[in-house]
Amino acid sequence: MQKYLLEEEHIMFQEAVRAFMKKEVEPYNEEWEKQGHVSHELWRKAGEQGMLCMDFPEEYGGMGLKDFRYNAIVVEELVRVNASGPGFGLHNDVMAPYFIEYFNEEQKKRFMPKMASGELITAIGMTEPGTGSDLANIKTTAVKKGDKYILNGAKTFITNGIMSGLVIVVAKTNPELKHKGISLLLVEEGMKGFTRGKNLDKIGLKAQDTAELFFEDVEVPVENLLGEEGRGFYYLMHNLPQERLSIAVTGIASAEIALEWTIQYCNDRKAFGQSIGKFQNSRFKLAEMQTETTIGRTFVDKCIEELNAGTLTAEKAAMAKYWITDLQGKVIDQCLQLHGGYGYMREFPIAKAFTDARVQRIYGGTNEIMKEIIGRSMGF
Repeated sequence: MQKYLLEEEHIMFQEAVRAFMKKEVEPYNEEWEKQGHVSHELWRKAGEQGMLCMDFPEEYGGMGLKDFRYNAIVVEELVRVNASGPGFGLHNDVMAPYFIEYFNEEQKKRFMPKMASGELITAIGMTEPGTGSDLANIKTTAVKKGDKYILNGAKTFITNGIMSGLVIVVAKTNPELKHKGISLLLVEEGMKGFTRGKNLDKIGLKAQDTAELFFEDVEVPVENLLGEEGRGFYYLMHNLPQERLSIAVTGIASAEIALEWTIQYCNDRKAFGQSIGKFQNSRFKLAEMQTETTIGRTFVDKCIEELNAGTLTAEKAAMAKYWITDLQGKVIDQCLQLHGGYGYMREFPIAKAFTDARVQRIYGGTNEIMKEIIGRSMGF
């Protein structure tokens, strides 16, 4: 974020988070990439440092900080150390708002303190093997029988899918009503019939556990219904702007750090008796990227201000998600090109950033869907 957005408390938090990432995350990136997930210990340490669910009320283990600037700092500092593993963004930016808004008192007491401490990792099961962005046509069902829902179905591409202990599962409680028949259920680790598939082998974000989830006659107590029955689709739509802004924050921070690496590389690398940054093509490319990332940063920071003020619209969040992630891909690709052959070597951070960036244009709603949202807001 630009400095004008940061007050003294934010700067102190940023310094603490930066030191944490340098000590507890950066040295283990390679190890976690090989094993396909981070450690539970990291989550607990992050909880101890107040980096999880900062907006939870203090009586439930949080810090009562309803200020997305803190969330953005955590995301940006993860990017700064080129980390692909810790799913803190999903936990803080996507999951926490559901729990703050829709948990009843019993659920708050049961789950919130463990989420804030890092003991309980969360995930959300929306996407299905045959259904991506078309949530109204999900096949997972939850049939109410007495004091339980009988849950059947499968989800895929689930972030935190291996490590999560609590999963919000999007299911049809009344299939005849399509989107009006969707509800959200809280499925806990250990429930009979709830199983996980393999940790999926992705081209990027190698340290981020992403899995398939299966539900076969899982008996979910009615007290694990999140909010009201049949209101799930509304809840999902209501919370998507913050999720999409979180993706945009990752995107602009990734573009900025990739440009920093590349400026340094262009200063250090010599060819034909001078640094490669002195060639006109390099200077022009760097100038273009500096301009575009500055524009992108200004837009993202404005969206953060609007989210905090409660005025960020779904359309503007869609604009941020689509345009910034497209920019992220463009900038990192150009940065890799300026690295030459070294850019294709995984020992250089730009190579990892290149593969990690690709999914940004897919999850959280594909960029094509973002354009649909924007177009419809224009009356088309």
